[in-house]
Amino acid sequence: MNQPDTAAHTTQTPRSDPQNDKLNFQIQHLLVATERILRQNPAGMNELGLIKTLQRAPWELIGSVNFAEPDKLYPVHFLLFHVLYRLRDQLAPGGETLSISPLAIQLRPSTIVAGTGMPDQADELRHFYLDLSKYEMPEESINRMMDDFWAGRSGYRPELTETREAAATLGFDSIPTGFEEVKQRFRRAVMHAHPDRGGETEAIQHLNQAFSVLKAHFRT
Repeated sequence: MNQPDTAAHTTQTPRSDPQNDKLNFQIQHLLVATERILRQNPAGMNELGLIKTLQRAPWELIGSVNFAEPDKLYPVHFLLFHVLYRLRDQLAPGGETLSISPLAIQLRPSTIVAGTGMPDQADELRHFYLDLSKYEMPEESINRMMDDFWAGRSGYRPELTETREAAATLGFDSIPTGFEEVKQRFRRAVMHAHPDRGGETEAIQHLNQAFSVLKAHFRT
């Protein structure tokens, strides 16, 4: 997900109180668990797969998630991506980085010389997710942000690897040549994955993410 208001450049943390101390404690555990999981899965994994892994033993760091309600999913998504961007910063001095997107999260060697900091271009998503004041947002703001994201109005520009991953999620062997193909394939995939036909809500969410990536690809 993207968000235009991204003025913060460093990790922003709320004032210390018992609730925030608990949140920071959870973040530290998530940092350790997420790095371990990604090293055990060198081919990478998608966001939903990582969430489910963190829900299971031995980690059990994330509770149940209602993937059908954006305002319930948002805190989990935000906290996970906060952890991913912090982990990416921690890995940078050692010559490693993270590919971070809902469809593809993967550890890989960095093309940036160790010690020279982050990539050249401003990373607005990083600024947004490192600002913990964004962890709790009104339901109306979350729904508006999600509507912009799915409609392709967020200014989000997917990388080539993410676009290929999205195409594969919808069953394409390569990136399709036109968006009309994407819409047709998406409709068929959603019908097949619908819970009324034995599918799962998580699968619908995954298809929605892939569709939004391809929509952004054809809009840019």
